Parts: sequence; C-alpha cells; structure tokens
Amino acid sequence: MSTRVSAVALMLGNVVVGIAVLAPAGMLPDLAAGLAVSIREAGLLIAYGAVILCFGSPLMAWATTRVDRRTLLAATLALLAIGQFGSAFAPNYLAVLVLRLLMLAVAAIYTPQAASTIAMIVTERERASAISFVFLGWSLSVAVALPVVTFLSAHFGWRATYGVLGATAAAAFALNLVGLPGGLRGAPLSLASWTAIARSRAIILLLTVTLCWTAAMFVIFPYLVPLFARLAGAGAGTAGVFFALYGAMGFLGNVAATQAVGRFGAFNTSAVSLGAMFAGALVWSLGAGALALMGAGLLMLGLGFAATNSMQQARLVAAAPALSGATVALNTSWLYAGQALGTWVGGLLFDHDAPLANGYVAAAFMLAALVSLAATRGKP
Repeated sequence: MSTRVSAVALMLGNVVVGIAVLAPAGMLPDLAAGLAVSIREAGLLIAYGAVILCFGSPLMAWATTRVDRRTLLAATLALLAIGQFGSAFAPNYLAVLVLRLLMLAVAAIYTPQAASTIAMIVTERERASAISFVFLGWSLSVAVALPVVTFLSAHFGWRATYGVLGATAAAAFALNLVGLPGGLRGAPLSLASWTAIARSRAIILLLTVTLCWTAAMFVIFPYLVPLFARLAGAGAGTAGVFFALYGAMGFLGNVAATQAVGRFGAFNTSAVSLGAMFAGALVWSLGAGALALMGAGLLMLGLGFAATNSMQQARLVAAAPALSGATVALNTSWLYAGQALGTWVGGLLFDHDAPLANGYVAAAFMLAALVSLAATRGKP
C-alpha cells in the first residue's frame, strides 16, 4: 500500500473525528430548540465530550499500544459511525449526551494514533510534513464539514444531520481498512515512560502551549452562531459562511506550515501561527459589534489553529521519538482539556450576558500560550 494512500486515509479519518467533536457547534440553536435546553446546555455537549477525550486519549494510548494500527483505527471509525447513527434516533438531551460521551471515549484513540502511525510509515525527514498533512483533516472538518452541518441542521434538522455524519464515518472506516498497511504496532509504554515524560520540561511546556491556545479558541468557537447574532445581528447563514472561511484559512495555514517547516523549523513556524491567532483574538475583541472586523479576527484565528497543532505534534515527536505514541496522545489530551476549559468559560460569560468579554479572555489565553512557547526556544 502506498504511503500517499495511507496518508490520505488517515487525513480523512481526522475529518470524521474532527466533525464528531465539533458538530454541536454547527447546530447549536437547532439542538437547543429540539432538545428543549438552553444554548449553554447544548454547548456543554462539547465541554463534557472534551473532558472524556482529555482523559481517554492517554489511557487509550497506553491500552492499545500493541494493537495493529489498521485494526485499531478502522474499528474506531466504525464505532463512531454507530454512535452518530444512534444520536439521530436519541429521544432526549440525556440520550444524546450519553451517546456522545461513549462515542468520544472511542474517538480519543484516533488523532494521536494517526500521527504516530504516519510517523512509522514515512522517513524521519518527511515526518513533520506528513504529520501536518494528516492533521489537515481537522482543517477540512471546519472548512467543509462544519458549514455542511450548519446547512443540514438549518434545513433538515439535527437528526438528519447526525444520520449524514454516521454515513460519512462508515465511508472513512472502509477507506482506513483498505488504505493502511497491516502489522504496524507502537513501542510498549511502561510506567517509566510516563515518568520520563513528566520530568521533561520541554514536553510539559509544549503541552501547556496546547492547553492555552485551545482554551483561547473555544471561548469563542462553539458560541460563534449566538455571538454573531448577539453582537452583530447576523444569522446562522452568516455564521455558516464564516465557519467555512475559518476552516479554509486553517487549511491554507496548515499547507503553508507544511511547506515552511523544513526551511524555518517547527519553533519559528509555531511562533508565527500563534502570533496570528493572538492578533486575531485582539481584532475580534476590539471590533466586537462590527461584522467585518469580527470576521477578520476570526479568519486570523483560523489561519493559525491547524498549523499550530501540527507543529506541536511534530515537536513532541522530535523531543522523544520513542515516546511519540504517548506524547502525541497527551498533546491531544491537553488539547481537549483546553477545549473543555474554553467552552465552560465561554458559556459562563454568554450565560451572564457578557459576550464582549469572550474575545478578551481568548486573547489572554493566547498570550499565555505565546509565553509558554517562548520558553521552549532552543529545545527539540
């Protein structure tokens, strides 16, 4: 099986995982109305799911180290398909929540193990760009899949949307099953492996960067539809367009990072990406109420999000190649912890009628990420 086919299969698997995580953001008002809950309660579907993903990612990495990667990743997508189809028929909010938590407990496996899998397939020289390519799936989940979710939810309802997501996951399962080579297994992880990670200042700082920038993003991102409505009087259609543009910028930013990292290095590429997001949070905050300025800030945020995470994964692999299955899983774990923190804070601000504060809190989190990144300068 060619390396390119494997990379495409893993990238499309990340599209499915990304939209499974983010889908409620694209149909928040429809979910809230259909399940008879508030916007904040519907948003907590993302926060609760992120908590499960946070703890599930390292635990799953430890438990599945010796499982054949093709079997593991294909089975993960098959279970995601079942969870999405089940959500389409869920009778109430509690059922949707329980199905989501079970589904995302399984989804915690995919993204970190996809990164470690492609690292096994390609040469060391190609590793950073290959990991970045695989992570393009998350960019596409925002650029393409999330606007589609918003459109489907607005026109056909949230149940039909979950049905489409289930069919998409089933297709990705088939592609991973035929597109990945068999026999790939990671190195076994012992207690000493986790101890070594905990003692590495470079790894802990990199994980802190992930926690802070994702918290910054999710103070705003899950509430994009109601924030645009509250601050700029824009409808769901406008928010759907900006979802698409945000994801397109993420895609372009990640492509640019893939090309730039070989020349400028992962640290410099990360610094530019995080700097763009910090500037975007400031533009969103200062331009609150003006749709054009809020949109410009959102696009700047979009430019950096996928590239930053790709570089984070590449730097973690470089810092401890033998422990990459664990460190990339921990990066994913801290990413989801940041999502949970940001979603909770953003929902709290929105619930207390302080939507203007969302942008400033996001900028503060992003500044903390930049400070943490600066402390990793000169490290692998």
